[in-house]
Amino acid sequence: MSSSAVSAGAEIPVLCGPTAAGKSAVAMWIAGGHDVTVISADSRQVYRGFDVGTGKPSAADLQRAPHRGVDVVEPTERYSAAAWASLARTAIEEARAAGRTPLIVGGTGFYISTLFRPLWDEPPLDPDARAALQRELAPLETAELRRWVRQLDPARAHLGRTQLLRAVEISLLTGHRISDLHRAGVRGARYTPCYLLVDPGMTLGSRIAARAAAMMSAGWVDEVRRLARDVPETAPAWNATGYRTVRRVAAGALGAAEAIERVTVETRQFAKRQRTWFRNQLADNRVQRLAPEAPGWEEQVERWITRLTSR
Repeated sequence: MSSSAVSAGAEIPVLCGPTAAGKSAVAMWIAGGHDVTVISADSRQVYRGFDVGTGKPSAADLQRAPHRGVDVVEPTERYSAAAWASLARTAIEEARAAGRTPLIVGGTGFYISTLFRPLWDEPPLDPDARAALQRELAPLETAELRRWVRQLDPARAHLGRTQLLRAVEISLLTGHRISDLHRAGVRGARYTPCYLLVDPGMTLGSRIAARAAAMMSAGWVDEVRRLARDVPETAPAWNATGYRTVRRVAAGALGAAEAIERVTVETRQFAKRQRTWFRNQLADNRVQRLAPEAPGWEEQVERWITRLTSR
């Protein structure tokens, strides 16, 4: 790839799909033959210290390819899709300037879609006023937040908790709706995605169960015990799938075997939502689908990445 700055509309490879589908393994296979910088699009891996249960890259993975988007913020901080997109844009430009291919890898669809949407300039918020408002909003259930947003910015009331909180902040602290600001201040998208959607199909459920058991064997409970000493129960990082269940194991209120079953169920439900999102939100003409256990998957991946690195 050219070492010059990314041009408008430049194609960026995106490995996406549901949790436990095998995205990281495919990314590391690519890294074995191409100079890539992996940019994690995982809303759980941004939190420092939450390692085992979020499936963060191993030391060997970090040696094979530089990673960005991992260990970005403290567990008590809220992290937005807009903040991730800003990080990703910087990482893309730095990778291209170094002659490397930026490779987006992850399953947080809202992060990915934010990166490829038309840009808009977010209004500055007074940090003290924002902190005070966040303290007031934190105890509210998501359903209550949604009722607020139906009044303040109805077009965003269907979104997830993080986006609901942001909609309330913008509306109350600026007097303007995010949806109105989007329409008034959008600029052209900087990049064009080229998706490789990784999904093993019927075997995803068994892969999820195996991964839950492996994480428990890898010291997930010990990690949670360490984290619980310093990270308050209200910290956003605890919302990562499975962590509240494993906290009960660490507290002696739940056995490991039952916890694995519960985490497996939680993760399967999460993966179902991810599959629905990717099915409905990705433009079909920009998507290739990959079954990572199918014969010849390596050739398919090589053709996909070579087309994007040979320009």
